[in-house]
Amino acid sequence: MFLVRLVYVSTFSKDFQSQDIEAILNVSRENNLKKYVTGMLCFNRKYFLQCIEGTRQSVNETYNRIVTDPRHHNLIILDYKEIAVREFSDWSMGYIPESKLTNDININFGGTSIFSPYDMSGESAFMMMLALKSTVPAL
Repeated sequence: MFLVRLVYVSTFSKDFQSQDIEAILNVSRENNLKKYVTGMLCFNRKYFLQCIEGTRQSVNETYNRIVTDPRHHNLIILDYKEIAVREFSDWSMGYIPESKLTNDININFGGTSIFSPYDMSGESAFMMMLALKSTVPAL
C-alpha cells in the first residue's frame, strides 16, 4: 500500500463563516481518524493551506470531498507525491491559525511576513508546514 502526501491551497468562498473553521476541523478529525488520514491545516482570513497524508485512495477521497465543499474556492494542488513516511502521523488534522508566531516563518518560506500560499512552491509550502509543526504540540 502506497502512502501519498497532497498539499493544496484554496481561498475560502463568500459562503464561509468564521465559525466554519471549527466545524471543518471537527468533521475532518473525525473522518480522518476513520480513514487513517493525517495532516495539517493552515488558515488565515483568506486562504487555506492544507497537507493531507495517507493511502492514495484515502487522500484522493478526502481531496474530492474538499473540492465539492462550497466553502473552498480556487483550489490548486501545489504538490502530490508518494512518500515513505508520514510527517504528521500524530495529527488527525493539526491546525495553525495566522499569528505573530507564524509571521517569521512566512518570511523564510514565502518572502514576506504575509501568508500567501498561492505564491509558494509545493516544496516551500510543505517545508513551512514542517517548521510550523515544530512550534506547536500535536493535536
